[in-house]
Amino acid sequence: MKIFKLSPRILALSAALAAISAVVQLVHIGYQSPTWGMWIDLVAVTWIIAFFLFGLRSSIAVSITGALIITIFDPSTWLGASMKFIATAPLYLSLYLYLRLYKKKLQYYDKPFHLLIPTFIGLIIRSLIVLPLNYFYAIPIWTGMDPIKAIAAIPWFVIVGFNIVQGILDISLAWILVFRFRLSRYADWNNE
Repeated sequence: MKIFKLSPRILALSAALAAISAVVQLVHIGYQSPTWGMWIDLVAVTWIIAFFLFGLRSSIAVSITGALIITIFDPSTWLGASMKFIATAPLYLSLYLYLRLYKKKLQYYDKPFHLLIPTFIGLIIRSLIVLPLNYFYAIPIWTGMDPIKAIAAIPWFVIVGFNIVQGILDISLAWILVFRFRLSRYADWNNE
């Protein structure tokens, strides 16, 4: 299928971004809440960078590859890798669908104002997905706590708050690196 084809150049750069994502996870750069155990980290920043540079196919490839590498080299984090993938996908999918809806190119996002609506939509979708996933999947597996106890122990606004902060960090840092630190010179759309 054409949707999964990437040029050798984009494939190589996507592999590099996936490797950086895995290294950031293995070194675990970020902040972990001492109370709730949730992380604010930099793992998915390269996933969003891949979107800004090369589009949806690259972003999906980088996120799947990054999650698989993390799972292989640190098997205890398979749960975190799966949650990171599921939580980040709504962000780059909303960015992509917004471009499609308004028939814009990736360069459209060089203005931060253009990110507001798709990011807001992505964060809402992310929150609606991760809230039940945390209560009925991640927390029971990670802590052994049943969903009813998890709901009582960890308020919904903590999970949503962490995910909103994480999503804003992912998109903001990726945007700064691509459009302000000029990683955009490697972008597929910059060579057209």
